[in-house]
Amino acid sequence: MALELDPKTIERVTRIICDIDGPFERRGWQLEALLRDAGWNDPPVYDGSSRVLWLTEAINSADQASVERLICRVCHPLEYDEDGIESAELVRQEINQVLALQGLTVSQVAGQPVMARLGGDGVVYTAPEELEPRLRAIIDDSATVDWLLERAEETRICEANGAYVFALIGMGSFVEYLLYTFLHQWDPDIKERGFTDPSGRRTTRPSLDHLIKTAHSKGYIQLDRRDFMDRVRDYRNFVHLRHQTEKDLRPDRHTIMMCWGPIRAVLTDLEAVASKSSPARDRECG
Repeated sequence: MALELDPKTIERVTRIICDIDGPFERRGWQLEALLRDAGWNDPPVYDGSSRVLWLTEAINSADQASVERLICRVCHPLEYDEDGIESAELVRQEINQVLALQGLTVSQVAGQPVMARLGGDGVVYTAPEELEPRLRAIIDDSATVDWLLERAEETRICEANGAYVFALIGMGSFVEYLLYTFLHQWDPDIKERGFTDPSGRRTTRPSLDHLIKTAHSKGYIQLDRRDFMDRVRDYRNFVHLRHQTEKDLRPDRHTIMMCWGPIRAVLTDLEAVASKSSPARDRECG
C-alpha cells in the first residue's frame, strides 16, 4: 500500500498534527519528540519557523515508511496524557476524513493503529507495498532481502489465485525468516552467541513460536503483535493437512487480509527499532 500522498493531503494531515490553538496543539519541541517516537532516524530540528510549514517539509523529505509510522503514531493513545484512547480516536477520525479521499485509512489491529486501504468491502489489509526498500533499510544482507522478496511475491501469487492455504504458509515463512535475520543482525546477544531454545540450549533452528516470543521479550515487537502473530503461526501449520482438518477451517481472502494486518504492524515495529539504532551503529562502523 504505497502512500503517495497528494500535497493537499499532506498539508491537511500536518494541520491536524500541529492543531494550532486546538486541544491537541503541539509546540516545536513536541513535534520533534513526535517524529522520534514515530521511529524517524535523525529527525530534523525545529527551527522556529511556522510549525505547519516545518512539518510539511519534513514529511515531504521523508520516506514513505516513516510517513506511515508518523500518521499511525499520532493516532496512538500513548500520544495523549489524559483520556488517551478517546483523544486518539478523535484524532484518528479527523485523519481518516482526510485520508479517505485517497482511499486510505488508519484502522485498529488489537487497539494499535495500522495503515490500510479502503476497498469495496471496507478496510483492506494487503502485503506491505514498498517492501524492497523497507527491507533493505533494516536487513544488511542483500541475498537475504532477495529471498524475503521472493517469498512475499510467491505469497501474493497464491493469494491472487485463491490458494489461500499456501498463502498462509508463505506468510508464516516470510515472517519467520524476517524475524530470524532481524534478531541475528540487531540483537547484540544473539549476534554474538546465537539463539537459544526455551531450555537454554544453543540452537541454529529456532521455531517461529520462539522467534515471536523472543522478539517480544526483547522489546522489538509489541504484545498485541505477539498475540496476533501466534494466530498467523498456527495457520502456517496448515502445511500439515491433519492440523487444518482438526481446526476445521477453510481460509478465504478475508483470512489472508486479517493476517496481513499484524504482519504490517510487526514490520513497522522492526523499522522503528532499526531507525532508532542506526545512529549508534553508524558510529560503530565509523
